[in-house]
Amino acid sequence: MSGSAPRPVRRRTFVLGSAAAAGSAALAGPLAFTARAASFGYRDDGSNYVIDTGADLVFKVSKANGDLTSLVYRGAEYQGYGGKNSHVESGLGTSTVTIKQSGSTILVSVAHGTLKHYYAARSGENNVYLWTNKADASVSATRYIVRVKAGKFLNDEPDSYTYAPTTIESADVFAKPDGQTRSKHYSKHRVADYDYIGWSAGNVGLWMVRSNHEKASGGPFYRSLLRHQSADGGGLYEILYYGENQTETQRFGLQGPYVIAFTDGGAPSSSLYHGNLTTPWADSLGISGYVAAGGRGKVAGVGISGRDTAYPYTVGLANSAAQYWGSARSSDGYFSIEGALPGTYTLTIFKGELAVHTTSATVAAGSTTTLNTITVPSSNDPSNAKAIWRIGDWDGTPNGFKNATLMTYAHPSDARAAAWTGNVVIGSGSETSAFPAYIWKDVNSGLLVYFKLSAAQAAAAHTLRIGVTTAYANGRPRVTVNDWVSAIPSPPTQPGTRSLTVGSYRGNNHTFTYSVPAAAWLTDPGQYNVLKIEVVSGSGTTAYLSAGTSIDALDLLA
Repeated sequence: MSGSAPRPVRRRTFVLGSAAAAGSAALAGPLAFTARAASFGYRDDGSNYVIDTGADLVFKVSKANGDLTSLVYRGAEYQGYGGKNSHVESGLGTSTVTIKQSGSTILVSVAHGTLKHYYAARSGENNVYLWTNKADASVSATRYIVRVKAGKFLNDEPDSYTYAPTTIESADVFAKPDGQTRSKHYSKHRVADYDYIGWSAGNVGLWMVRSNHEKASGGPFYRSLLRHQSADGGGLYEILYYGENQTETQRFGLQGPYVIAFTDGGAPSSSLYHGNLTTPWADSLGISGYVAAGGRGKVAGVGISGRDTAYPYTVGLANSAAQYWGSARSSDGYFSIEGALPGTYTLTIFKGELAVHTTSATVAAGSTTTLNTITVPSSNDPSNAKAIWRIGDWDGTPNGFKNATLMTYAHPSDARAAAWTGNVVIGSGSETSAFPAYIWKDVNSGLLVYFKLSAAQAAAAHTLRIGVTTAYANGRPRVTVNDWVSAIPSPPTQPGTRSLTVGSYRGNNHTFTYSVPAAAWLTDPGQYNVLKIEVVSGSGTTAYLSAGTSIDALDLLA
């Protein structure tokens, strides 16, 4: 994340069409290929079903466990590293695997207990379409990983390049000799920031095009694993549910389609995004949990008033069964969310990543729910409160604070990070950029903020607010103003896993408020008052795994 306001959220929903349109489902752009000399179809080699797309791609699915055991594109094998196959989670084990061809579509069905997984191929396309239906918690299935052979692709992107000599945390965070850190956890992107991830080398591109995440958890701003690269190969992820720094309970049901796509080296076509991928050919395949376009609905809002136009706004729909989101138009706040399953949802309006309004919306199959202009009450946005001083702004992120940008793709110990210590003087002009994005009990607790008050201001009590975006090990701020010491606040509900050290500040936004009495202030307008911020907790270990928290904003109200 940069020090500026978050980038606008791009909504993307796979729209599922009707069977009547099956003949027009071919993709355009780099994902579309003219059928080659090979014949579309499949065969049984005894251990695998071998599917020839009739284009440049031939892939194999194990008849024993549903693993993807081969991805041969233009005669070269791309599947596999470390002797491992591509599969759901770390492999399902013994499963029932069946195959059928319906005209120009081949569907492989994998059943393992209550879990159902599917691979589909279309004649003349170099794509593998996937769906996963996790019906309950009896089967561990949180991801699909495409394992790619070593030497096929190489990059040094922040979220992928992990082969480094020194392990610095839990055997999954590493330091290179130059002090830069790498981990597969450092995705850098929120779910809403990407449509696909992958690699390109010469005239070959291999991509994972993500699903609409309607059955995932965490919302549009969640960060999770995207790529992995090590000495023996690389991996591309579609995360179906991930528990690290997770803010929601797990949803169950069909997730997909997501797509393994080969191209001539370019990125997948933009026709694949923003609801343009239609799979009407899948309507009649019998995929468990599949809901076609006719069984879905739409929510559209005329506009949103009371916005701060300096920020992008996102509208989210969520209930226990599904989640969706869309960007609000910058000019008037108009929004449209298509392809939603029927039901009643909590509708949340986010300024940046800060929820500033909630209401409800009901989706009905085959229809559009139109909402009149929604007004965000002024009091719902903490930025509207008049402040004597403010560090940062209230947008639900640590944007603008020291090291905030780096922390989405590096460990706090990274050599590129500025010192986490250092005090701040109100009126210096660098209050926000000098204030650290994160505060830990064992690293930089006890930060000082110096500020002056007029005689009139010092004669009154004031409210001090500190907004946080997540916390590790129940870390929360206790404040001291000159000689006055606040009580220790109760910890808010936050994820119980690592967060600040694995590239994510996304937890539950929370505001701590402190009523500072008039007696706490210095009465001489020429003197600096001193605010000390400490992190307190009885949990955590040491250094960057001690109790800590991420800062959204802090201010002293008038």
